[in-house]
Amino acid sequence: MQFYVVGFLASGNSFWVKILGIILIIGFGAFYVLQGTAGIIEETTEVLSERTKIAGGVLQSVGTAFPDMVLGIVAAVISLRLRDSDYAAAINFAIIAAATTFGSNIYNIGYAIWCVFRQNSANRLGHPINIFPFLKKGGTVKPMSQHINLPAMEEIDISMDVINALTLLTMVVAVSMVIFGRIANPPAGITGDLYQLVRPIGLLILVLTIVIIFRFRKTKREKSPVPEIENEERYYEHKSGVTIWLHLLISGGAILLAAEAMVTAVETFSVITGLPFVISGVLTGVVGCLGEILVIHDYTTNPKGRIGDALVGIGMDNVVTIMGAAIVALIGGIFLGGNALILIFVLILTLNSVLMWQISKLKNYINPGFPK
Repeated sequence: MQFYVVGFLASGNSFWVKILGIILIIGFGAFYVLQGTAGIIEETTEVLSERTKIAGGVLQSVGTAFPDMVLGIVAAVISLRLRDSDYAAAINFAIIAAATTFGSNIYNIGYAIWCVFRQNSANRLGHPINIFPFLKKGGTVKPMSQHINLPAMEEIDISMDVINALTLLTMVVAVSMVIFGRIANPPAGITGDLYQLVRPIGLLILVLTIVIIFRFRKTKREKSPVPEIENEERYYEHKSGVTIWLHLLISGGAILLAAEAMVTAVETFSVITGLPFVISGVLTGVVGCLGEILVIHDYTTNPKGRIGDALVGIGMDNVVTIMGAAIVALIGGIFLGGNALILIFVLILTLNSVLMWQISKLKNYINPGFPK
């Protein structure tokens, strides 16, 4: 993708050659590179959590949020390269960086709401249901009373704490951009107000995200006492720590190369179609959060007592993503237009509240006294 297919996007190529390149890059990156790395992350986090006593949701979030961070950081680096030669283009890439980073939070919180809602529906009905109505291929959701293993109540409480912290953190980002980040003279081609996440606030956000991750770093889930779960064949269980971390490092390198190609593809698509850069960035956000979506989908349709991990991971994924936004602010700044800033952050805050509502309903069905 990075060293050959990106050449399809060169300025001298025809419209349809560029479209072919964009389809190849986005399709291959999303459904092969990112999906493959998500599988590795899912298989390794439980083993690493047991060995290091770090919460599986935290390990999972660092891995699954890495694509979000890289997409945003790569877009910001490209923006910096263009700052002196083409300031308008630099702002466009900075808008892509922000929209991709924050847009991904919309998708994975939204899909988590759907998964918990379907789990609550199965609990209420008392029998398995399809995760997608009328579609059997997506998998089925069993009521909690039929799960072999249940998540710990403390995990569910921690997931709610993390999502509350995420809500407050998101509010700080949005308010600080409005109060401190308004650009007095936007460059030519930018209509309406333009807001930046300035460096001092970026540093504050970075510190806050590190504190949140450190605060919730410890695992609260004991090793499963159920033989069917404990004896389940796991590829990485008998691998050395060096091998596991090496596989994760290689996966990170693959994501990094794919991210640069994908950001370039998004920018090219906006240029040749006239689609606003913020919309392209938000649409690209689904690529970055695909790993977290796949993880919570699997833990919902294949219950292993790890839905608590997945919910902590969803919240932590978005905390780590905001950490990426803070890093982007420190290396060059991220920008959003006024309307985009309002819509993105209102959606994120609303979805956080709805997810809290669904998790609070889920707690009613997590009872150690339920029959297995």
